[in-house]
Amino acid sequence: MALSLPAIMKTTAARLSALYFLLFALCAVLLVFYMTSLSASMLTGQTKDTINDEVLGLARAYQRGGLPVLVRVVEARSRQPGANLYLIADANGQILTGNVQSLEPGVIETEGWTTEPFSYQRFGEGELERLRSGTSDQTTPQTGENSAQSEGEKGHNAIALVLRLPNQMIMLVGRDLGEPERFRAVIRRSLMLALGMMGLGGLLIWFFVGRAALKRIDSVSDASRRIMGGDLSGRLPVTGAGDEFDRLSENLNTMLARIATLNEGLKQVSDNIAHDLKTPLTRLRNRAEAALAGKHKTTDYRQALEGTIAESDQLIKTFNAILMISRLEAGYSSETTSPVDLAATVSDVVELYEPVAEEAGVALETTVPEAVTINGNRELIGQALSNIVDNAIKYSTGATEAPKVRVALERAGGEVKLVVSDNGHGIPDDADRARATERFVRLEKSRSQPGSGLGLSLAKAIMTFHNGRLDLLPANPGLSVVMSFPAREAH
Repeated sequence: MALSLPAIMKTTAARLSALYFLLFALCAVLLVFYMTSLSASMLTGQTKDTINDEVLGLARAYQRGGLPVLVRVVEARSRQPGANLYLIADANGQILTGNVQSLEPGVIETEGWTTEPFSYQRFGEGELERLRSGTSDQTTPQTGENSAQSEGEKGHNAIALVLRLPNQMIMLVGRDLGEPERFRAVIRRSLMLALGMMGLGGLLIWFFVGRAALKRIDSVSDASRRIMGGDLSGRLPVTGAGDEFDRLSENLNTMLARIATLNEGLKQVSDNIAHDLKTPLTRLRNRAEAALAGKHKTTDYRQALEGTIAESDQLIKTFNAILMISRLEAGYSSETTSPVDLAATVSDVVELYEPVAEEAGVALETTVPEAVTINGNRELIGQALSNIVDNAIKYSTGATEAPKVRVALERAGGEVKLVVSDNGHGIPDDADRARATERFVRLEKSRSQPGSGLGLSLAKAIMTFHNGRLDLLPANPGLSVVMSFPAREAH
């Protein structure tokens, strides 16, 4: 997949990122308008407070000396740098004094605060504009409505408080809105610039992160195609970043390893069945063919049938063991677990095999505490222990003048260990000990001993089912088979 913008936009992460970006942009625009309107309203409130203070001061001057004192105060304040707007007019609206030359029509007709900002012109501003523009002195000066509108087009606006004096004179005190407007414009530009930079940064991060995520997905897809092509040894890439892609890849790799193990086990089973079951099936056929050949007595047919039944029973046991191993290794089992007294299980198995050991001339010893309880399945544990004890008796016979098998149960840290050791020939090679738990593996070259090579394999599957381990260790002489169970948590 090409790492282009259309390819990135097809990913769920990119679409979610685009949706979040649009939501962010909408919130940013609303924030800009909210902040600018809030700052404007705050500045307007401060302006009105300033005008109210001016009006209170002028009111005190009027109370002290009437209109003459008020006029003098207004004229004095009008000449100060950065002065507010001051105007005193007669009842007809004729301007008498102040620093305002003209107003937008209708401003002084209504008493109180002006409802909207109005345009105005100070004294001397029209002359200054003409000098700047090179207009002739003979040009007729703008007055009244046209002059105010001309200035209003340039953004010269103000708000004011209009009062009527007791003698019907009109007083206007106002303040230019240039500073609040400039402040609001600065805030708007700053917010727009900041949000624009944030948006651009978000787009860049989104694009590059999206490309990186898409590369990771492409590498996973490539590895998946190789695995689907039959390369079960392949694994999904893990970068070591510890992110969600790595966690997913690690889980899938664990699953692939499990599938590969099961697939390899299935292949081994198929090969071993074809190889190891060929001999008993051939014996069955030969026995049946021999029984049919020539003339035989009834006892001969009976012996042939009994041998066939015995051989068939052994085959059924082999298939049952294979099915049990496969079911346990696959993790699917209808067997239930419950508290199991290992000491009692050991005692039952030892009691069962005592006659077999005595007949074979093997001393069977046990070292078992009174009670050791774990969580498990009594039948499966008994089956595994029986297989191990049977092997120990079988392969210790004839190895020494005093063959001996010892079964011990002990605690070791957080585990319970069930150890079956003998003093036979053992398995001196580490590689052979590792192979001994595989299906149909028989280290005895002559294969003179009865068995199918599934005993230890079944025991290993049972231990895996119980979250335990099956270890084969040298006993010098002989072999020790250690079944390690997790200790039961105290309640």
